[in-house]
Amino acid sequence: MKFFVIALYMAILLFLGYISMKKTKTLNDFYLGGRNIGPWVSALSYGTSYFSAVIFIGYAGKSGWGFGLSVLWIVLGNAIIGSYLAWKLLARPTRAMTIRLQASTMPEFLAKRYDSKGMKVFAALIIFVFLVPYCSSVYMGLSYFFESIFGIPYVYALFAIAIITAVYLVMGGYVAVNLTNLFQGIIMILGVGFLLYYVVESPQVGGWGEIIPRLSAIDPKLVAPVGPGGPVALFSLVLLTSLGTWGLPQMTQKFYAIKNEAVIKKATIVTFIFCLWIAFGAYFTGSLSHLFFTDLSAVGNNVDKIIPTMINMTLPGWVALLILLLVLSASMSTLASLVLVASSAVVMDLVQMAKPKIEQKKVVLLMRLCCVVFVAISLYLALIPNNIINLMSFSWGTIAGAFLAPYVLGLFMKGITKTAAWIGMISGVVLSIGLTVLLNGNTPLAGTIAMIAPLLIIPIVSKFTKPYSKEHIRTVFTDK
Repeated sequence: MKFFVIALYMAILLFLGYISMKKTKTLNDFYLGGRNIGPWVSALSYGTSYFSAVIFIGYAGKSGWGFGLSVLWIVLGNAIIGSYLAWKLLARPTRAMTIRLQASTMPEFLAKRYDSKGMKVFAALIIFVFLVPYCSSVYMGLSYFFESIFGIPYVYALFAIAIITAVYLVMGGYVAVNLTNLFQGIIMILGVGFLLYYVVESPQVGGWGEIIPRLSAIDPKLVAPVGPGGPVALFSLVLLTSLGTWGLPQMTQKFYAIKNEAVIKKATIVTFIFCLWIAFGAYFTGSLSHLFFTDLSAVGNNVDKIIPTMINMTLPGWVALLILLLVLSASMSTLASLVLVASSAVVMDLVQMAKPKIEQKKVVLLMRLCCVVFVAISLYLALIPNNIINLMSFSWGTIAGAFLAPYVLGLFMKGITKTAAWIGMISGVVLSIGLTVLLNGNTPLAGTIAMIAPLLIIPIVSKFTKPYSKEHIRTVFTDK
């Protein structure tokens, strides 16, 4: 039965990919859906790209175990900063400026905003190189889940997921991503409801009223405003996973594709509610892990197996199957967005720049081929044992460190100079990589510093470097 349901789910995704292929004729269709995406699809596409198997398998398990109920600060950060404020502050100016500059990707936006072709090349390379470990962490999380819940060997699950993602993405591009995200978002909403009900009502938890007393009996810090892990570790995770979305190209891409400004208000509310629900379901479940295990030896000292093991212990078979589809939906939607953005970095930002007269049909074909190559590289890296949360945090922190400040400041501040933007991007990458080494692999803290430092560096450097001409400022900030 379980394999039939999974096969049916995969068949639906492939069918949606096939439908999308008929609507994908140009490069604009393949990458941005013709900039014609409505509020519900935009919102669920953003939310499903935000959350993947990494949140349910890596972040929720490890963070819940380390911080207890104070992990709910991450939920608030993800919902308010990562979704609501991102849409409220960034969606409208991003859509307007990318249309004005005729920019379809983050590298293209930065190149035109700061009048620098070199910045386009640098940004494209950052995206392609550092989205690979991010993509690999998603594959790993999903494969752990298949192995823990259904006994499907890790490697087999890995290959199956990669092949299905590649096929429907290659067929339909961004249109396929959005159609499947709508379908997957509905499954995620239902799945989280069942997950919370069965975990909270399990004998280990004993219902909502028993949560605080039972956790307090184990360790009072598990119910404190800041848990055992301490404020620095906790709030670096809050900032990394919340503010970081402002600089991730697979997230900002959703703003490029909005149909019109009327979509933004509805999408902002829908995204906030969706992200609040999904984040709460994942992190709250992780915060209850101490009620299930006295120590981590029960999960082989592997924090990535905390949530799958809890699900195995508490959920009936049919609900576990639904949760599998939840995690599968969260992961495949994220994977599709990552692969599409990484492929665009190579084809749209590098190949098209080198060969500006290349035919559109060839560009779309190259995009499809590049999607396959990116999936293969990510798959290879996922076969190498690693800690999911470190892999994800390193990728997330480096990419957001490079792009968040020049992107956000570039939307609102006319006085940001080319030199300052370059220094900001480079400092973000160097800080993320360097601090990861100096802090002995503390990737959340390294990534947080890498994001925030350029926000301070860029305005200061802009005061002492050559400003842009009035003509360039008019081109960037004035509607034609």
